Amino acid sequence: MLDWSAIILGIIEGITELLPISSTGHLLIAEHWLGARSDTFNIVIQAGAMLAVTIVYWRRLVTLAVSWRQPENRLYIGKLALAFLITAVLGFVAKAAGVELPTTLAPVAWALIIGGIWMMAAERFSERRSSKKEVTWTVAIAVGVAQIVAGIFPGTSRSGATIFAAMLTGTGDRGAATEFAFLVGIPTMYAASGYELYGQFKHGGGHEDWVALGTAFIVSTITAFVAIKWLLSYIQTHRFTAFAIYRIALGALLLVIAGRGWM
Repeated sequence: MLDWSAIILGIIEGITELLPISSTGHLLIAEHWLGARSDTFNIVIQAGAMLAVTIVYWRRLVTLAVSWRQPENRLYIGKLALAFLITAVLGFVAKAAGVELPTTLAPVAWALIIGGIWMMAAERFSERRSSKKEVTWTVAIAVGVAQIVAGIFPGTSRSGATIFAAMLTGTGDRGAATEFAFLVGIPTMYAASGYELYGQFKHGGGHEDWVALGTAFIVSTITAFVAIKWLLSYIQTHRFTAFAIYRIALGALLLVIAGRGWM
């Protein structure tokens, strides 16, 4: 028998993980009505979304791997590695220091609102600059830091934070900024998922409905694949303004819900 709640959560994760609207806020609402899931469940469906990114960019990844001796590819790989290492080091520091905000409605709502306002301001600023496709070392550093900011502040959106970090620090082209942000996310999210899963099993976790989990993983992967392909097409001719407005509206709604004690 199909677990429809797992399917719905997989769909929500697949759509919201890669679009700059934050998966955390959406999953909070969904799990309130459908029932809370384990950390293992949420980690695995997140990995499903990142698998979709890997599939979408497989040609680019193969080109980088096969032609790594070419100077431009070697530099690009170096910048991906730098962004990942910054995230990994700062992530371990934050974990050791216990720096983590609660995934409750109010902080997530404020992160959505502030992030939406920041996205509109950042895009206006970046449009005044030349539309460069080049990814500089400064961009790599900024993207690495942005991933940690998104990890510490639930509701920020990893994709939104990294894309706009790239755009603000030099990569004015939306497509180039999105590609770099997504490619950095592949090793980052796989490493984070693996680390969290190891911790879950080490401390006695892993008691899961594996059929439901597998179903949600597959649904998340398929949905994320469609969402990424749509986003890459959309940003060729559109700004991110619609996502920013949506974030602000959702954040305001969550504040109302939290204030009235509905969740």
